[in-house]
Parts: sequence; structure tokens; C-alpha cells
Amino acid sequence: MDRAGIEKLLSAPLEELIIEASRVRREKAGSGIELCGIVAAKSGACPEDCKFCAQSARHCTHIPEYPLKSAEEIALAAREAKGNGASRFGIVTSGNKLTRPELDVICGAIRKINNDAGITVCASLGALDETDFHALKDSGLTRYHHNIETSRRFYPEIVSTHEYAERINTIKAAKGAGLQVCSGGIIGLGETWLDRIAMAFLLKELDVDAVPLNVLIPVRGTPMEGTGMMAPFDVIRTIALFRIVMEGKDVKVAAGREIVLKDFGALMYMAGANGMMVGGYLTVAGRTIAEDLALAEEVRRLWKNG
Repeated sequence: MDRAGIEKLLSAPLEELIIEASRVRREKAGSGIELCGIVAAKSGACPEDCKFCAQSARHCTHIPEYPLKSAEEIALAAREAKGNGASRFGIVTSGNKLTRPELDVICGAIRKINNDAGITVCASLGALDETDFHALKDSGLTRYHHNIETSRRFYPEIVSTHEYAERINTIKAAKGAGLQVCSGGIIGLGETWLDRIAMAFLLKELDVDAVPLNVLIPVRGTPMEGTGMMAPFDVIRTIALFRIVMEGKDVKVAAGREIVLKDFGALMYMAGANGMMVGGYLTVAGRTIAEDLALAEEVRRLWKNG
């Protein structure tokens, strides 16, 4: 469906939109649900000024700050993620770029995870170049995560310390090195519906493999702490629109879903999502592992019998 068609869907009844998104998911993406776990391998003290982020050194959020964990600690977290039912494990570091010694530690951790943990490894390490990406791929990395966060138009409203083009170039460099790419963003930042649609179509143009959608959690101490939470059905509508635009790509729901969707959590799968993050996020806790696994199993059963 082209952009004009998607914009028309903004006024469609939510029930009809969910039915269409569910059809696209079933026909294009199948009936699997992918669960992802992450580790905050390096936390806080980031020099960037992203208004939504608790890890920026420019905000007073009192989150834990620590340097890069060892390869052994990262591998241990990967084994825990696998034990929690995750099939993918993401290594995430704060800051816009890693030093070469830090990248070497990450490469060692990836090799160790592949040898010992038996879980597919992803990473989110900032704005690296193609040489760095080749080193990561040679170590066994399969997918790189780098969010574009929002539309090109709205991005300057939330970040001023680097350009939107840097995010696009990083994605292209990762793909140029032969890595899959996971890229999405945050909704509820104050962007318009047209910004969300523009973001979805840019991700489609970039041909990313997976799209994680986060819902803003207004963290105390950030410039966005007073931002109101999204309405749950607006989140569901957004998920459905992204599924219809992205067709067969993975659409995963991450931070904020527990707080905003609450009793409507299962509806995100009816609206086209086919994955979620389990075991908590970078600076906030999620639902219990048992609750998320039970939800995923119920949806799998429904899709199988439906």
C-alpha cells in the first residue's frame, strides 16, 4: 500500500484496521513470535542530548553508571536470556561510539556467546563504520540494531548533538557489511501521525529486517518527564499501520507496552506485532518472564488454531 493509502487508514475504524493488519501479518510474516533479550553492557554517561533518554549525562536521572562489562559477564547474560525463552540476545552500550578496545571486548563476547550460549547475537553499539561492522560480523554477529527514533522532520526536536543522516548512514554501513538491521524508534514523543507514517516508509525504503516500537516512558529528570502517556488504542493503531507498511518484516513491541497497554497487551499481536522484548529494558523493568511467556504461548496457540 502506498503512502496515500496508509494516510487514508488514519481515519478507518480501529477494528477494520486491526483486521487488515492481522491479515497482512498472517500472509506475509507467518505465525511465529520472536522473543528478544538484552543486556545493558555499558550504562550511562552518554554525551548525547536525546531528550527521552535516561542515559544522557546532560540529564539528572540517577540511573546506574558503569563502564563496559567483561566478555564473560555479557556471555552470562546471554545464557540467562536463553533460559528466559529468548531466541535473540542484544548487546547494548550507551554513548554514540565505542573505542577500538571496547569493540574488541564486544567481539570477544560475541564469539563466546556463539560457542557457549547457543543464542543468536545482535548488538546496538552506536554509530560505527563499515570496518567495525565487518569485525563484528567476522566475530559472529548477525544483526545490528540502530533506531532512527522518529521521522526526519521531527528528529531535531528531540536530538541536537548529531544529525539524522548519521543514523541513516550507520544503517547503510551495517547492511553494506552484510549484517541484518533492526531499526525502529519511539512513539509518543510529541510527533504527529504523519511523522509516524514517514518513519515507517523510511524504514521500508531502508529495507530493515525488524522494526522495534517503543512507547515513551517519561523518565523523571529528562526534558520529557512531563509528557503525557499515549492512549492505548493509539499505540494499537500505530502497530497496525507499521505492520501494513512493513508487510513481512518483523514488528516487535518493546519498552512502554506494559505501562500503556495494560489489559490490552494481547491486542498488539492482533494488530500485527510478531515479537517482543522480554526480561526488562535498559533502565526500566518490564513484566515478569512468566507473564510474557504465557502471553506468547496463548497467541501462538490462537494463531495455530485460527
